[in-house]
Amino acid sequence: METFVKYQGTGNDFVVLDRRQSGVDVDAATSRSVCDRHFGVGADGVLAILPEAGTAGRMVVHNADGSIAEMCGNGLRCVVKHIAETSKDKPSLLRVATGAGILESEIEWGADGVERVTVAMGPARLEAPILPNGGPFVRQPIEGLIGTAVSMGNPHLVLLDVPPSEAGKLGPSLEVHPLFVQRTNVEFVKPRAAGGLEVTVWERGVGLTLACGTGACAAVVASALEGRSPWDTWVPVQLPGGLLEIKAAKDRSQVWLKGPVKRVFQGTLP
Repeated sequence: METFVKYQGTGNDFVVLDRRQSGVDVDAATSRSVCDRHFGVGADGVLAILPEAGTAGRMVVHNADGSIAEMCGNGLRCVVKHIAETSKDKPSLLRVATGAGILESEIEWGADGVERVTVAMGPARLEAPILPNGGPFVRQPIEGLIGTAVSMGNPHLVLLDVPPSEAGKLGPSLEVHPLFVQRTNVEFVKPRAAGGLEVTVWERGVGLTLACGTGACAAVVASALEGRSPWDTWVPVQLPGGLLEIKAAKDRSQVWLKGPVKRVFQGTLP
């Protein structure tokens, strides 16, 4: 039997398997079985924590369909909470290895443990797809829409002028669009009445999800590129599962994500 802990960050839910002792990762069949919401635990993904020298551990993100994602902001907050709360002390800062590099997280403690985590997500890159003239895919036509491609260590297609209500209809085909050789997450964005952005994400390998941290980051970067959101300022992003705050450096060298994280329950797997 193996102990697991389920966490959620703004409704984006994960099963965390702490395998720092064994160093053995999860296979695709296991992640699909665990994530099944009818016959398994039920989750958007499985987060395996493996040993990594010089860090608190390595996070490997397994999507619900068995594929592996390079990075997940909400998932990283869950992993940071787990590592911090199972540590002998109460760290205020942790470094965790991910598919997008080693990322630092600041930890806010409350009476019941870790309440909020701020993650330095790394740079936002305009790297794929690249246009025939060598330029980045910014404000470009795609299937009758206008989109901007932003990489947060994983690929995103941000649609600033397509309302979140269209996510379920348009997301499946855009995820597998041939321009994105590794498939893509898709963000559907509109201005938020109280300021900031309202975002719904069609997540690669998952589908519609209540929240996506890297998606919120990509949406703010794409919005700032068009002058719709400020650089170097915390921007509130409302997702179906709750509110995140995103700050992007003007040179895109760093993007920060701030949000809550909660432990849901613990159990055992055969």
